[in-house]
Amino acid sequence: MKKYLMDWKEVYERLNKIPNRTCYGIPRGGAIVAGLTGNAVDSPEKAEILVDDIIDSGKTAEVFSKKYNKPVYVLITKEETSDWIVFPWEESGEIDIQSHIVRVLEYIGEDPNREGLKDTPKRMVKSWEKLFGGYDKDPVEILKRTFGSEKYDEMVFLKDIEFYSTCEHHFLPFFGRITIAYIPKNTVVGISKLARLVEIFARRLQIQERLTTQIADTMNLVLQPLGVGVYCEAQHFCMTSRGVEKQNSKMITNCLFGVIKEDARAREEFMSLVRK
Repeated sequence: MKKYLMDWKEVYERLNKIPNRTCYGIPRGGAIVAGLTGNAVDSPEKAEILVDDIIDSGKTAEVFSKKYNKPVYVLITKEETSDWIVFPWEESGEIDIQSHIVRVLEYIGEDPNREGLKDTPKRMVKSWEKLFGGYDKDPVEILKRTFGSEKYDEMVFLKDIEFYSTCEHHFLPFFGRITIAYIPKNTVVGISKLARLVEIFARRLQIQERLTTQIADTMNLVLQPLGVGVYCEAQHFCMTSRGVEKQNSKMITNCLFGVIKEDARAREEFMSLVRK
């Protein structure tokens, strides 16, 4: 995860853009911002404006603004940078997110200080480096190294690429196998690059439909082949461990481009290889 480290100089430059009025800081980070302005009051009712350190989704700011009918001013919004923002009053981005995990453990009724959970926040953050490592990698760059001298015009087929991903709706895992096929036009690509392409998109918050189309779209964009086919079969914990609790259900998605979609024989060749 890339970090945007804001220093005190930038903080005070941004504070100067907030109107010089009595303000109430939206908990938690907003309380610090309000204190730094020198105009803080102890309740929203007494304030002329509301302040916060950052707007992520914007839901919290919207709730406060509607409830008290007052404008909200912030130091920075996520529209300005996609990086993880670390303010100078925070120990580090990693320590700060661990404190949020502690709060989650408390919310579900656990004691974060008991022996088995003492290091859980640290371990979770560490595991996220792998589970969500696809955000820091460029899928286009993976496919740019090709072999243009190889004159091959039959279907290239890589079957049963294992993948593990996380459902963005319930933050639960889904996993399975992906099969990729393409018919080269001018270039071929190393087969390991296809597996890495799957890994990049899978290691993000996903839904299976988007995962399938992102792989196919990128193949089609970068390689410009005669045809592309991507087939995905997966099991979802949001169906097996909660909700309808159907243990043996599998979801199947596919995305086709070019002759693999338009030509019946090519499409049947792709599907017959998938079924083998």
